[in-house]
Amino acid sequence: MRELRGGLAGLRILAVCLVLGVAALAGVGSLASAINAGLSERGQLLLGGDVALRLSGAMPGAVQRKIAADLGTVGVVAKLRGMVSGPRPGTDAVLAEIKAVDANWPLYGRTLLAGGGHVRPGYAAAQPALADKLGLKPGDRLTLGQTSLIYAGTLLEEPDRAGDGFGFGPGLVVHGDDLAKAGLITIGSLYTSELRIRLKPGVSLEDAKARLETVAAGARIRDRSNGAPGTRNFISQLGQFLTLVGLTALVVAGVGVAGGVSAYLAARTRTIATLKTLGADSATVRAIYLWQLSIVAVVAVAIGLAIGAATPAVVAGLAAASLPVPPATGPQWAALAQAAFYGLAIALAFALWPLAQGARMPAARLLRSLTEARARPDATTIAIIAGSAVAVLGLLVLLAEQRIFVIGFLGGALGLLLLLWLLAGAITWGAARVPRPRSTLARLALANLHRPGAPTRNLVVALGLGLTLFATLATIEGNLAGQINRSIPARAPSFFVLDIPGEERAAFLASVTRAAPGAGIVTVPSMRGPITAVNNVPSERIVAPEAWILRGDRGLSYAADFPPGNMLVQGKWWPRDYAGPPLISIDEDAAQALGLKIGDTMTVSVLGVEVTAKIASTRKIDWQSMGFNFAILFSPGTLEAAPHGWMATVQVKPDQEAGVSRAVAGAFPTASIIRVKDVIGQVQALLAQLSAAIRAAASVTVAAGIAVLVGALAAGARARTYDAVLLKLLGATRGQVAAATLAEYGLLALIVSGLALLLGSAAGWFVVTQVFSLEWTPDWGGVVATVAVGAVVTVVLGLLGNWQALSARPSAVLRQL
Repeated sequence: MRELRGGLAGLRILAVCLVLGVAALAGVGSLASAINAGLSERGQLLLGGDVALRLSGAMPGAVQRKIAADLGTVGVVAKLRGMVSGPRPGTDAVLAEIKAVDANWPLYGRTLLAGGGHVRPGYAAAQPALADKLGLKPGDRLTLGQTSLIYAGTLLEEPDRAGDGFGFGPGLVVHGDDLAKAGLITIGSLYTSELRIRLKPGVSLEDAKARLETVAAGARIRDRSNGAPGTRNFISQLGQFLTLVGLTALVVAGVGVAGGVSAYLAARTRTIATLKTLGADSATVRAIYLWQLSIVAVVAVAIGLAIGAATPAVVAGLAAASLPVPPATGPQWAALAQAAFYGLAIALAFALWPLAQGARMPAARLLRSLTEARARPDATTIAIIAGSAVAVLGLLVLLAEQRIFVIGFLGGALGLLLLLWLLAGAITWGAARVPRPRSTLARLALANLHRPGAPTRNLVVALGLGLTLFATLATIEGNLAGQINRSIPARAPSFFVLDIPGEERAAFLASVTRAAPGAGIVTVPSMRGPITAVNNVPSERIVAPEAWILRGDRGLSYAADFPPGNMLVQGKWWPRDYAGPPLISIDEDAAQALGLKIGDTMTVSVLGVEVTAKIASTRKIDWQSMGFNFAILFSPGTLEAAPHGWMATVQVKPDQEAGVSRAVAGAFPTASIIRVKDVIGQVQALLAQLSAAIRAAASVTVAAGIAVLVGALAAGARARTYDAVLLKLLGATRGQVAAATLAEYGLLALIVSGLALLLGSAAGWFVVTQVFSLEWTPDWGGVVATVAVGAVVTVVLGLLGNWQALSARPSAVLRQL
């Protein structure tokens, strides 16, 4: 404690690195945990009830309504897409997500409209985005399908909005009576309905679900414990990825911890030597400085935890509109405990090595520490370091939801660490053996890379990790932006048209052709329904985290010919005139996730009727083809007799789009027209939000890398100062010494940046092509610029960090020798 009162010196670097790393982990973990807690707290609001029965393409039947009424207060909500026209004549109709409610909506929470109106028969309320698009004001008339409604006001509060999930357009809330008048629901229309129940006192959630199970053929039952499963899954997956990025930052910070401890012990070399001369053994010295490091580490971790704990509130205040629900208030203790454990374990692992080196060195060697090589730590210290690392990795894998992904990420990170470590050794080895340049300053720059105490290894590892991560992110972002901005628009149709009535397909084709002669039109039959069983096992009992095909309703279709943009992987495609038992062809990835093979069976609910079919083939689907792709395709003769509608892609010239939109909206009020450029805009906005979140977390890694650089400079400051003084005594100017420093850090930055560019591009290629299954269209300008900025920062910080050594006066320094 007496020594700590004399100043922290190099321990400031240790503290800064730990604060950065722990704050990143605690902040990401707390935010994800707070949002998930908010989802749980608002489960009744998001679901719109305590329990809900969800049907696809059908409204609740009389028996279902009667059982629901016995359980409590009942509300019915239907969701679908529709075209909405505003009060201004001549304007195009806008695609909206329609939510039809009854008099009991909402069962939980409240609905607040600007102006104090409410949704009732003959009236409608819109989300702000739709109101702005159509220029709506209370009292205006709007047209939905075949009916006209009065605009009641803009929705300021809509309790179950986050539970609605992603939509192709802004929302419009109408009364259920008006939905029937609008004529949007016809045979084969794509819509869902929910029978929501607010349980009366004395009825348990388990009893209610059991009662509903008896009438839930072809339906899904959800309860308040997970009112928005899609949002929860997204937040959890994003949080897990950002946690791994934050852990990478903490590992980089760990290198800074090692550098900070080395700098601190270097400043205490005379003190340690004196203690040993007076009889202190290595254990005593180690204990003294371990106590000091522990005190500083605990304080730094506490500061990082405080920043992380405040993150949810700060993000909620700055980006409330981007969050699905307000985060829960109060500390997220589990996330904070994990961050604290990671921080302390990594601090211990990285601090013990330099501490053990200093403690084991004899007093005489310590007094010659500028030229003496450090001793290797003993086996006990190495075992403790390994145990700390194993504990961190084990906890990460144990708590992971997608363990394969986490193990792969950790394997890649450890492999990168090892590669950088080997590269640093190769640089040191090569610098010691290459032919000596004629220039004295060039020889000095080269010698600084391999001399005793050189920061080469720490710099290469820390900066390599940070720059490689940023190069990877820049590569991924550039590819995604390229796909959305260049590749997708180049082959995307002008419109997707949904819910074309089955009997009006020919009329639709004629209407589009009149409005845009030569238009490219492709139509496919369309239905929706959930998978209820696989090999006679109910889908609810199947545990397969990657089986996205079992979640929610699936698009269904039938085809006689093999679909374009697909590749047959297993099995055989049926003949065009097939007339046997039901067969299906499914997506290869879905089959692998469920462990399915040719001949297995799958049961799908189509309009409440369960159809069991054998798997005849699996297909690799090109989801980038921008056509209609179905994970499940039925053979001919199975679904044709079922009432269904059609979907279409329409490709027209840009100047024909407005005419086609008006023609279709006017002649087919039940059809939904999705303008592709609007969807691309939504995806771009979502991508920008995701990129901002990832860059914010990754920037902590670079900040930690900068702290490591500063720590490495501090650790070598004493040797640098003596070098500069001796050179000045021999006649060198400050400019010449600075040139040598610039050459040293420039060479180091060039090597590390080149490796980061290579590894980051490789990692980005893997994510883009293998994980996202997208084309490889990198934006090399952005990637190179990202890495170049990192290299320049390295050189500038190297010069700034050595400025004190360059400015040292020989007389003052020599008096300290």
